[in-house]
Amino acid sequence: MSRLTEILEEYKGLGIPDQIDYDKLYLYSIITHSTAVEGSTVTEIENRLLFDEGISPGKSLTEQFMNLDLKRAYEEAFIWAEQHRDYSVELLCRLSGMVMKNTGSEYKTMVGNFSSANGDLRLLNVTAGRGGKSYMSYQKVPQRLEDFCSWLNTQRKSIASRDTDRVYELSFMAHYNLVYIHPWADGNGRMSRLVMNMIQMEFGVVPSIVKKESREEYIKSLAESQDKGEAAFFLEFMLRHHVQNLEEAVSEYKKSIDDDTLNLKNDTLNDTKNDTLNLSAKETVVYDVIKEDNYISIEMIMAKTGFSRPTVTRAISTLKKKQVLDRIGSKKNGHWIVKGDYHVRTDRSAFKK
Repeated sequence: MSRLTEILEEYKGLGIPDQIDYDKLYLYSIITHSTAVEGSTVTEIENRLLFDEGISPGKSLTEQFMNLDLKRAYEEAFIWAEQHRDYSVELLCRLSGMVMKNTGSEYKTMVGNFSSANGDLRLLNVTAGRGGKSYMSYQKVPQRLEDFCSWLNTQRKSIASRDTDRVYELSFMAHYNLVYIHPWADGNGRMSRLVMNMIQMEFGVVPSIVKKESREEYIKSLAESQDKGEAAFFLEFMLRHHVQNLEEAVSEYKKSIDDDTLNLKNDTLNDTKNDTLNLSAKETVVYDVIKEDNYISIEMIMAKTGFSRPTVTRAISTLKKKQVLDRIGSKKNGHWIVKGDYHVRTDRSAFKK
């Protein structure tokens, strides 16, 4: 068993993907880091407020549009991936146009005009962060992109759904090949990472995030592979980086469980009041916060209580099982139904200081 398969089994076995709003928040993390690699300074918390509440993070409009546009492109891309539809030049250009919708530029060249905001293929030669070394001539791009789609469709259909290692290898290779072609004047990095995540989503594996903290190593691995004409350097980095991210997530989750277990023991020792439902102090705090605002989000509960996400989601799960809390509607537009008035303590000592 490979280390990737081993850590994935532990990651899923702990139930990390089953946390409330996990899919949405993991997507927000992908978007935040992908735009950060391109220079955005919008944080994950700021993106949550921007996406869910429409609250501006106080950053430039360019940065805000960069994140909003990428979010819409991912939402469209994941619908496509879930339908297992083939890739085409038309699809890729459509997604590129979504990525660059509000930050793209108009170009006028000797051979014609084009717009990166529309997802048009480039009609000029480009260099980008590679010491002045140019990417392939723009005349070759249309055919190479057709070949890329044909290759990708063939490879997708040849992979067994449970061959996790092969799925990741293909997704990383697709990322590398698309960057190498560099079909557009702008947004190639975001598009290459988006296609990589589309493939991973299609096969039901945990999508990779290129963390902004590893930006320099990421770019270096791409440049080294492209300069030497050998994808192995980039593939090795992507695999190692993904395993590291999963290991960190598992470690953080285990630590949160250990901390919560210790706090729960302390709560039990200190409790002198109880009721027939036997709510813990933390469950009571979460209950009271939701009771004050039954449209409150998980993020706001975390902010008000200081509790970790696992703590909040476990408390909500328990409250639902004890039938004092219910949820009506979608994650984004729904609200809570609060029943009764259940308290264990009133001094709020469960809040973190």
